[in-house]
Amino acid sequence: MKRRDFLTASCAAGAATATVPWGRFGQARAADKFARDRDWTGNVPVTYPEPGVEVLDKRFAKYKIGNANIQRIATGQRWAEGPVYMRDWGCLLWSDIPNNRIMRWTEETDAVSVYRSPSNFTNGNTRDRVGRLVSCEHDARRLTRTEHDGTITVLADKYNGKRLNAPNDAVVAADGAIWFTDPGYGILLEYEGHKAEFEIKPAVYRLDPESGALAVVADDFVRPNGLCFSPDEKKLYIVDTGASHTPGGPRHIRVFDVAGSKLGRGKVFADFKPGFADGVRCDTDGNVWCSWGWGGPDTNGVRIHAPNGDAIGRIHLPEICANLCFGGVKRNRLFMCGSTSMYAVYVEAQGALTP
Repeated sequence: MKRRDFLTASCAAGAATATVPWGRFGQARAADKFARDRDWTGNVPVTYPEPGVEVLDKRFAKYKIGNANIQRIATGQRWAEGPVYMRDWGCLLWSDIPNNRIMRWTEETDAVSVYRSPSNFTNGNTRDRVGRLVSCEHDARRLTRTEHDGTITVLADKYNGKRLNAPNDAVVAADGAIWFTDPGYGILLEYEGHKAEFEIKPAVYRLDPESGALAVVADDFVRPNGLCFSPDEKKLYIVDTGASHTPGGPRHIRVFDVAGSKLGRGKVFADFKPGFADGVRCDTDGNVWCSWGWGGPDTNGVRIHAPNGDAIGRIHLPEICANLCFGGVKRNRLFMCGSTSMYAVYVEAQGALTP
């Protein structure tokens, strides 16, 4: 080989090698096309358009912004859950369940701090229609409301004289009723609450805003989990993560017609095998944004479904995504709870007004 040809070939090989990430023990590995293996500190830029936002169907294309990247805005949690954006406070709150605290990220300063500790191992959080924080407390096995003066009101801790299992997620309707799930994850282990016996079966409840009466609206779930209303509140989406502790159990979302204070017959809206959905939120167009994970790396992130149930988009994250919410001034920033971190991305969709 001539010297010139040798140098040309060597430079080409070197350039190719420089673009190949290296794994443990020095083995070359293929670059992740969704850039989940990026430097998440933000010190190394990721070229637009964001590779982690994937269009599966042309219906989703309009929601992907060409010059908006996924950012990791906080890390260091053990299991991030229950995000809620406090627009008048200019901050995001979320639960770090095993660390028994609620975290706060302030948008203006990008500062992360502890909002409440201990939190009674709070899981889900939302706001009512006058801006008060509503929380699902695993350890105290109750649903609470934080008043404007900071005091805490117990909204529900028993049903028919028996203790709730461990409320998980909640949503507040326009009439002020609070709908919440009670799968009991907080009493299965000491890690996210305390281990205890179930006194009642897992169920979905509605708390009447006038009388304070608690009613079961669905009790045919194995583990009812995240839930959200459609923008017009005519439909309620409820996740069942029954397969987490029941072999062959459900891994799907069901959708119900809402008839006043009751639910009609439900049907499967979307299945998430081999993983699980967990938290869900609707945008103003009626699309359902679903956290996803537990089925291997390619299920970690968010799956977006059209109102008819078709999967139309994906957001790929390097960690299991437990929950999500819309926030920001225009409700067009999606906040996503990774296992140990909080991620955010701007999308050309707005969260429905229901919290």
